[in-house]
Amino acid sequence: MDLIRINRALAAAGVCSRRKADDLVRAGLVAVNGAPVLKPGLGVDPLKDKVSVRGRDIDLSSVSGEGSRICLMLHKPAQVVSTVSDPQGRPTVMDGLPGNLGEKRLYPVGRLDYFSEGLILLTDDGALTNRLTHPRGHLPRLYRVVLRETPDAAALDRMRRGMTLSEGETLLPARVKSLSPNILEITVRQGVNRQIRRMCRDLGLTILSLCRTGFGPLRLGDLPRGACRPLSEEEMEDLRAAAGLPRAPGAG
Repeated sequence: MDLIRINRALAAAGVCSRRKADDLVRAGLVAVNGAPVLKPGLGVDPLKDKVSVRGRDIDLSSVSGEGSRICLMLHKPAQVVSTVSDPQGRPTVMDGLPGNLGEKRLYPVGRLDYFSEGLILLTDDGALTNRLTHPRGHLPRLYRVVLRETPDAAALDRMRRGMTLSEGETLLPARVKSLSPNILEITVRQGVNRQIRRMCRDLGLTILSLCRTGFGPLRLGDLPRGACRPLSEEEMEDLRAAAGLPRAPGAG
């Protein structure tokens, strides 16, 4: 395989931009096969060379195009853990995957809490996962929230203006749409743990059900609870674009 410049390889793997990669090289933070890189223009072979940044190994398999990448959309049911395994023996998002998918090295992208349901991604694409879960790159998450109470205008205004949780965390403004007196559609962009549950708690609202219906450009649609499907090529390209990644090798 032809060599790829180190900055291009790091950008394609979702680590950072090419310009930032050059800065990392100049700072002595990038190593190839255990040796610090001294020149930003160095070429690497993604199939053979071992590249690390700040001591962390970087997966370049998606850069090389070696093998096909899997990305599934799962409608996670409530009372299922969004991890590969659970020490308490509870059901996980890996249980019940069709065919031999349960044997693949798939990992959930981010978390969806135990009592929530909805859209979660499972993939073996490390570059995509890194970019989608990076604190500065959170894509908007869309939720359908069913409440016991009817929120008043003041509660909706606090969500829309941004609020500070009782634990002290400051939240960015959320987009809130009332679908009915006790059903809200809420969009958030931060990666704050259990953000919507804690917002509603502080506003004296009781959540009866919470479902993630959108993630970036993706929508759950009519995917049945507990079912999964691969992303279409168009969805995959839209997701990579939203994450700031180039087109997948061999796409289109």
